[in-house]
Amino acid sequence: MSFRALQVTQQIDNGAIVEHDARLRTLDDDALEPADVEVDVEYSALNYKDGLALAGRPGVLRKSPLIPGIDLVGRVRASADPRFVPGDHVVLNGDGIGESLNGGFAERAAVRGEALVLIPDAFTLHQTAAVGTAGFTAMLAVLALEHGGVTPSSGDVLVTGAAGGVGSVAIAVLAKLGYSVTASTGRGDSEAGYLRELGASAILNRADFVESGRPLQKARWAGAIDTVGSTTLANVLAQTSYGGVVAACGVAGGPDLPATVMPFILRGVSLAGINSVEAPRMRRQDAWDRLARDLDLHLLDGMTKTIGLEDAVGAAGRILAGQVRGRTVVDVHR
Repeated sequence: MSFRALQVTQQIDNGAIVEHDARLRTLDDDALEPADVEVDVEYSALNYKDGLALAGRPGVLRKSPLIPGIDLVGRVRASADPRFVPGDHVVLNGDGIGESLNGGFAERAAVRGEALVLIPDAFTLHQTAAVGTAGFTAMLAVLALEHGGVTPSSGDVLVTGAAGGVGSVAIAVLAKLGYSVTASTGRGDSEAGYLRELGASAILNRADFVESGRPLQKARWAGAIDTVGSTTLANVLAQTSYGGVVAACGVAGGPDLPATVMPFILRGVSLAGINSVEAPRMRRQDAWDRLARDLDLHLLDGMTKTIGLEDAVGAAGRILAGQVRGRTVVDVHR
């Protein structure tokens, strides 16, 4: 049986990509890896990693050819896993799809049942894709703050990269839970209204965090969710209050961390790393159950744009350039 897919082929020489091609193809079932659950995919989502893969940037695709898409949402077609039956609505985020395994930019997929989650009744398939890895990651970060004892009464919480997918969902969830949220963005006044609609009570310019500062600065944040890394994360740590928690889940500004141990040993700050790719099954289910309860679906719908599979390549450059607001759903049948 054949299906449409957006497939990437690459040739790498001495660690550098010397040839790159991303295009729609018609593939046969033998293009999929053996797995215990087959899914008829309805939607995927465009994430920063997907943008890197589609644009031919290194560091994402582990083999060639490969179908990108680190999210997939659809209906079970066949299952050797007793937890799933044909017709079940399921979502998969990460677990290597779109990186080392064929991903969600296709009408068909074969995946591990251990990483699949039954979609909560609160979500439609389209809304589930809108949440995607970005929203799943945001919820894992919120859970990390809660686990570390950061409550709405603890003080202000900072979200960096606020207008992106992770940041947008994080703000919406935190605000609904009663936190006072400050949003940091490099997009200036153009996004202030959008971020306030999501629930941010204050807006800061990204430029406030990009220059190296003192190892310890004025304590401002009870907690933070950082999607940027590098100097931004170092400054956030230096500004976090005693006993605060910073959840790190992105490297848009770089993977380095030019910081000292001072925030950790003098203020007892905790740095929680968020890995959505390898999250165990129970944590995945917990995050999705909390998203069903704590994410305002009206706000989710308002931050979501839908494109067709053939439009994903063109959108890759925009997401890498920081020009994509909120969430982008990919309808694999368009």
